[in-house]
Amino acid sequence: MENTSQDKMNFFEFVFQDWQVNNGNIKGRIILLLFRMANFCARRRIYYYLGFLYLLFYRILVEWFFSIEIPWNTKIGRNLRLYHGQALVMTNQVIIGHNCTLRQSTTIGNRQSTNGFSTSPVIGNHVDVGSNVCIIGGITIKDHVKIGCGAVVVKSVSAYCVVTGNPGIERKRKDWQENDISE
Repeated sequence: MENTSQDKMNFFEFVFQDWQVNNGNIKGRIILLLFRMANFCARRRIYYYLGFLYLLFYRILVEWFFSIEIPWNTKIGRNLRLYHGQALVMTNQVIIGHNCTLRQSTTIGNRQSTNGFSTSPVIGNHVDVGSNVCIIGGITIKDHVKIGCGAVVVKSVSAYCVVTGNPGIERKRKDWQENDISE
C-alpha cells in the first residue's frame, strides 16, 4: 500500500478521509475520526510529542469504551468503512489498503508458533471483510476479495475471489473478471 498521497494531505483532509464512505454510520465516523487524528499524530514526530495526551485519550476512549483495538500507528488506506465496530481487534503491524470494509467481531493479527510470533496480514484494496472473521499470520490478501462471515483466513488469498469457511477456502467468482473492475 502506498502512503505518499496520505502523507501529503493537510490535517483536515487526513482526518476526514473516511467521512463520506461512512455516511449514515455515526459510530463508524466517530471512531475513524478519532483514529485518523491519532494516526496523524503518530505519523509526524513533532505532532507525536505535542499530541501525546490525545494519544492516551484515544486509547482509553476507543479501546475501553468502544471496545475496538485499532492502534494509532496502524497503516490504513483511505475510505475505510467500519460497520458495527464492536470487538474489532488488530495489531499495529497490520496494513490495510484503500476502500476496504471491516465489520464487527473481526480479528486481524499475528499468529503464535513455537518460533515466536509471525508478522501480521497485509490486506489489499477493495477488500470486504464480514463479521466474526479471523485473519491471522504473515499472509497477504490481494485486491477485490470478499471474506465471508465466520471465515478463518490463515493462508494468502488471490485477487478477485471469495473466501469462506474454517479454514478459509478460496473460491473464484465466475462473474468477476479483472478487467471488469476498475480501481
